[in-house]
Amino acid sequence: MVITLATFGVAGQDLWPLSGRCRSCGLIAVTDQIVVGDRVMLEAGFDAARARLRIMAGDGMLQWASELAYGESITGLVTLAGREAGLTRLAGVRLGDLAETYDRAHILVQWEAIAADGKLFTALDADLMLAPAGDQITALALAGAYRPQPGPGGAGLTREIIRGCAATAIGTFMARVARTVVQPAGTAGHAGHTREA
Repeated sequence: MVITLATFGVAGQDLWPLSGRCRSCGLIAVTDQIVVGDRVMLEAGFDAARARLRIMAGDGMLQWASELAYGESITGLVTLAGREAGLTRLAGVRLGDLAETYDRAHILVQWEAIAADGKLFTALDADLMLAPAGDQITALALAGAYRPQPGPGGAGLTREIIRGCAATAIGTFMARVARTVVQPAGTAGHAGHTREA
């Protein structure tokens, strides 16, 4: 199941606008997207994990992990919904600047994809975060919004299929990022994956 995670910051803090805000009431309106979240506990100190995330943000590793994750989710989508649903590909990955404090680090991640009809759409808007979770333990978390392709390729997809596609994409992305943070340049380590329910 794909759900929202608690943030590492102030309770109720809005880390990423998931959609336009209601002008009269200030609430977030979520209509055409799935709210996603995942958390992985890393056996790595926070300073080391933050330094590795900084390197990954600059050397193309986050883009590589994004491409693999999106591709794997679309492969599963073809199995569930047919060939036309899989006529999409990741066109680009946009990363925000890595924001860092003494005990937090996060970077905005956006996946731009091409739909079956050739139109560009945003498949993922998310905040990838690191926070210390104990001695030599760091929490890697992602919270954001995942969108299926618009138009004919996304027509007829049930919420369950979209959730499954989102869960595959986010789970694969987080596993690859966790492995790279914990095992840079051939070192050993362990990442414990826990999707909150």
